[in-house]
Amino acid sequence: MRADRLVAALLFLQTRQRITAAELAAELGVSERTARRDLEALASAGVPVYSQAGQGGGWSLVGGARTDLTGLTAPEIRALFLLTGPDADASPQTRTALRKLVRALPAPLREGAEAAARAGIADGTDWTGAEAEEAQLAALQRAVVEARELRIGYARPGRAPRERTVQPLGIAAKAGVRYLLADTADGLRTFRVGRVTSVAETGAPAERPEGFDLATAWRALAARMEDRMVAATVRGRAAPGTESVLEGLLGGRVRYGEHGPDGWTSFEADGPSPEVVAARLAGLGARVELLDPPEARTALARIGAELTESYGGTPAAPPRAPARGATPPG
Repeated sequence: MRADRLVAALLFLQTRQRITAAELAAELGVSERTARRDLEALASAGVPVYSQAGQGGGWSLVGGARTDLTGLTAPEIRALFLLTGPDADASPQTRTALRKLVRALPAPLREGAEAAARAGIADGTDWTGAEAEEAQLAALQRAVVEARELRIGYARPGRAPRERTVQPLGIAAKAGVRYLLADTADGLRTFRVGRVTSVAETGAPAERPEGFDLATAWRALAARMEDRMVAATVRGRAAPGTESVLEGLLGGRVRYGEHGPDGWTSFEADGPSPEVVAARLAGLGARVELLDPPEARTALARIGAELTESYGGTPAAPPRAPARGATPPG
């Protein structure tokens, strides 16, 4: 999706003398921080985008707004294709638009654009085994654009799919994961697109709340989700050499303190609950000692007891292969 946004950001810039990151965020349906990163990416790649601070400031294209992309210079075109041409996440519409752009370029510029488009590759394959790419995305996007009420099947982790009637309002992407933002009988909700199991139009038009703004609504919902993700803090100690593993498990939600005389490091880790943090750290075994709150220690002790009960006995001997020529039992 980033390739789509970069093209859309450049086109939006061409229609205005000056824009702010907030205006671009509203136009693209992303956070203001993401919009600013996209503008900075265009600038760092060589596209003539510059920012002006202060009242009345914003982002502009050098030379003012242009009416079409063929007004770009050769270095600018190469920069654009380096950013978008090889991107495996680019939509079919973006790829089609780029092919049309290549054909519209003057011959001296076409070769450089085509070379830039072949200069790299982005592989979207997830080797971690996380959920597959969202099969229902196209149907959800169409319903948002055409304002169609939907009946969707949605499966939360470890639960059977459940159907819900929703009023689709927009699609948001956060850290490579897409979410449907929709109005429901319970108010505004987000649905991870990869967990949507079915999409069916009800035949009724979607009802859009009066004054609804996608960027504002997403920021509010995202802030609530982030608050829930750091609702509890667990304190503990980690053995030497464990810091990188902790960061892999907890990301930016771990903070380190002082090193003790034994080489162990104190730390604090945030999560939805003490039990969730304890479960995340259980695989580290004796390399981590949780100190506080008591709920985290209790949860870790329970996990240890369950594992001991399941695996603490004498392991059964593996079945012996029958001797060559012997008739297997049965």
